[in-house]
Amino acid sequence: MSITIKDVEHVAKLARLELNMDEKEQLTAQLSGILQYAEQLNELNTDDVPPTSHSMPLVNVMREDEVRPSLPIEKVFRNAPDTEDDQFKVPAVLE
Repeated sequence: MSITIKDVEHVAKLARLELNMDEKEQLTAQLSGILQYAEQLNELNTDDVPPTSHSMPLVNVMREDEVRPSLPIEKVFRNAPDTEDDQFKVPAVLE
């Protein structure tokens, strides 16, 4: 499969790019080369290759979730501007 100048013009129009004739010719040659290189992949035998969603195995790097003691309520509210009944008191946001 090769790319034509009309293909490049169509894509340029979709991308709202203004290209002069030299740029169109250059992109036509470059894109055709890319497609020819990608067509080489069709020559590979992939019958025994399992489909994957990632090239490398995914590993969870997060720590284990474990229960730990909480801060004392007095220490939590030490920097709070206003509290009421062991809760943060904030201005109303609804009218």
